[in-house]
Amino acid sequence: MIKFGTGGWRALIGEDFTKANVQLLTQALVVLMKEQKVDDKGFVIGYDRRFLSDKAARWMAEVLAGNGIKVYFIKKVAPTPLVMFTVNRMKVSYGASVTASHNPADYNGIKVFTSGGRDASEKVTSLIEEKIKAVDPGNIKQIDFDKGVQQGIISIIDPFNQYIDTILSLIDVEAIKRANLKILLDPMYGVSKTSLSTILITARCEVDTIHDRHDTLFGGRLPSPNSHTLQRLKGMVIENNYDLGIGTDGDADRIGIIDSNGRFIHPNEILVLLYYYLLKYKGWKGGVVRNVATTHLLDRIAEAFGEECYEVPVGFKHISSKMEEKNALIGGESSGGLTIRGHIKGKDGIFAASLLIELVSKTGKTLSDLLAEINEEFGYFYTSECDLKFAADDKPGLIKKLLEDKELPSYYYDIERVSYMDGLKIYFKNGGWVVARFSGTEPLLRIVAEMNTQQEADAVVEKMKQFLEI
Repeated sequence: MIKFGTGGWRALIGEDFTKANVQLLTQALVVLMKEQKVDDKGFVIGYDRRFLSDKAARWMAEVLAGNGIKVYFIKKVAPTPLVMFTVNRMKVSYGASVTASHNPADYNGIKVFTSGGRDASEKVTSLIEEKIKAVDPGNIKQIDFDKGVQQGIISIIDPFNQYIDTILSLIDVEAIKRANLKILLDPMYGVSKTSLSTILITARCEVDTIHDRHDTLFGGRLPSPNSHTLQRLKGMVIENNYDLGIGTDGDADRIGIIDSNGRFIHPNEILVLLYYYLLKYKGWKGGVVRNVATTHLLDRIAEAFGEECYEVPVGFKHISSKMEEKNALIGGESSGGLTIRGHIKGKDGIFAASLLIELVSKTGKTLSDLLAEINEEFGYFYTSECDLKFAADDKPGLIKKLLEDKELPSYYYDIERVSYMDGLKIYFKNGGWVVARFSGTEPLLRIVAEMNTQQEADAVVEKMKQFLEI
């Protein structure tokens, strides 16, 4: 069964991520494109370093070309934001990246993008799922990849320079040159090394890299840049006096940061830092968009500068859509993805890292110092979170309890309101909150809380865990 989540279709390799299913999904895309009369505009395909990504990208190209659709095939492994950038630049209506992002190594998947280089909306992915049901596997058209290249229906392209030049045009390269920064990169065996290294070396940074070889097992770690997986990066930043350590997930659309003090900068803090920097230090204007599980410190900063903070469900397609609707300045999520107005309509870890380097260069402050400045002005929030695995048979009961019967844990704090925009979110009158929602990419139930002290945040999460009885 092919089912799209918040970040595309992801599945276990050999179980659901198979050649047959990749071809089935692609034929359904062909049907949709022809119905929408956009099949003449072509289709962009990129892929990451995961096992089968390169082959699956070819399988997609063969089906598209076999149905007479022009394919623009990115010639080498590409960050997901580069693929989105190319969809926008080439003005095609659809594109895709073969990736499972930060999922474990035994997963792969496909992210579908639409006009403008944005994540496909739920409406589009629902249409694709409908078309899949109607496709006869025996009638899938295809053409050999090399033959398609010879015939010109498949074009091999390299948009790397245009993507890099665009990012360089959006940051203050001269300010970074003057700072003479020493940066350590951890691509986590993914696809960010070439792009980030090129940008940083152009800006005269001293750059070193770890975990950059091609390893489809990601060194035995989850390719997600968090405080646990970036321990080696943290140690080396401290030991060798780097100004910044930058980690990116498998397809480079999300980042994790270690500052010069060896402190892991949480994605919530990255968003807060960049929004504050853009408003106060660069003098830009505009609201901020965050999802239901992202810090409300953004709300306080927005209010102080006369701006609005907009809350949306998890999934970057919701963030980019609301950003466009409200002309917001920045949008992001607590899992490490963000973008700003004027760039692609999706998350870009490479651009986010570049902007953070500009921030350090222009303010002359460490990230910890700048966070202290922000907390002094706007107060502190403390976050606690956990992921709970559950058996497939348990999910209906959890849905009934949380979303149908709408039962609530018994908390000691007065409740201001409750939202079911995306799972269950309880807003407390003291400004804290807790959310429990099903992951859109893995069989997990995620609990996140933000309170005035760490002890309170941990207790709120624990109370929700006990209530759910998983």
